[in-house]
Amino acid sequence: MKLSNKFTLARVIFAPIFFLIYYIPVWTQHELLAKVSACIMIPLLALAQLTDYFDGHYARKNNEVSDFGKLFDPFADVMLNLTLFLCAQSSYVQGLRYMPLVLFILILYREFGMNFIRMVAVSHGTAIAARKGGKFKTVFYISSGFYMLAVESGIRLGFVSPDASYMNVLKIVALVMFSICVLLSYISFIDYIKTFASVLKEKK
Repeated sequence: MKLSNKFTLARVIFAPIFFLIYYIPVWTQHELLAKVSACIMIPLLALAQLTDYFDGHYARKNNEVSDFGKLFDPFADVMLNLTLFLCAQSSYVQGLRYMPLVLFILILYREFGMNFIRMVAVSHGTAIAARKGGKFKTVFYISSGFYMLAVESGIRLGFVSPDASYMNVLKIVALVMFSICVLLSYISFIDYIKTFASVLKEKK
């Protein structure tokens, strides 16, 4: 396997590991595990996101850019980001949710739709690489995820009180950020559809 694809694979492996680190304290309500997870989650996500830089860097440096890589990289991004948004559905504090389920479903449908477009494009001999709109959307995905984890980690470490009046403000900020994620995701999705349509016309 090419070095660039190994970094992409690492991101795929990180996703279920991150999910377990986040949710085991939620399931067990174990205070020590909650504190340990709070110290691990943000560095782990940062490391996972760093692999996104390295796979692109080494793909260009070693001339490893390929159609497989153009598909594998966004697949790894989607897997990690959906895992992060799934974590936003729950908290160590029972009943607390950072992202409404309807927003998660909308993003899930968008990502499934995008993967379908990529598969159809491949069947026509075209690999659709990430566009600027998609990359900007991903950056906002990541920013929203880090914000959510910062609040959740603060709760697990005891720095943030879920009963404090400022908690409502923190939840509103999360809602706004995740709503923007949905908006950007569909804007970029429409852009991909237009691009793919133009590619098909050129091939006819």
